[in-house]
Amino acid sequence: MKFIEQSLAGVVLIVPEVFTDARGAFRRNFCAKEFKENGIAFSVCQGNVSENPTQFSLRGFHYQKSPSTESKVLTPISGGLYNVVVDLRVSSRTFLKWIALEVSADRRESLHVPAGCANAFLTTQSNTVVQYYMGDYFRPETYSGFRYNDPFFAVKWPRVPALISDRDASFPDFSQEQL
Repeated sequence: MKFIEQSLAGVVLIVPEVFTDARGAFRRNFCAKEFKENGIAFSVCQGNVSENPTQFSLRGFHYQKSPSTESKVLTPISGGLYNVVVDLRVSSRTFLKWIALEVSADRRESLHVPAGCANAFLTTQSNTVVQYYMGDYFRPETYSGFRYNDPFFAVKWPRVPALISDRDASFPDFSQEQL
């Protein structure tokens, strides 16, 4: 696997080595040893799957507050994502900055999002299925979020979402007091 560090510390695009033959393709999707060798301390606590039949569905922004240490590795199994990560780690040199990456099942990519960052994605294709490995157990009492179009961050999305949950659409404006 190739680990490509992004401009927000700890956000890493993971590109697997793919082996093909007449039967199809094979790739390693996760290896604790390789993650550790590339500076990612990650233990899988949960696995989740997000099924998104509608193109341009939006999920997020979601994050877990301390004491949660919920990092995640997202892998599109089908379709693709316009994924945005916002750094909410007060001690980080990139605090309150954001990056956007297109992550695709066709390219077999994964994305590591470290604990303390908010994540949101817009599906770029119909029938996008995303597998998540979670680095901590879900704790409802630490769960929080803010709207995808929060003016504080002014994220540039490729288009307006076609579908968004009532909860995600009604998150309050971001405030540092939320952290």
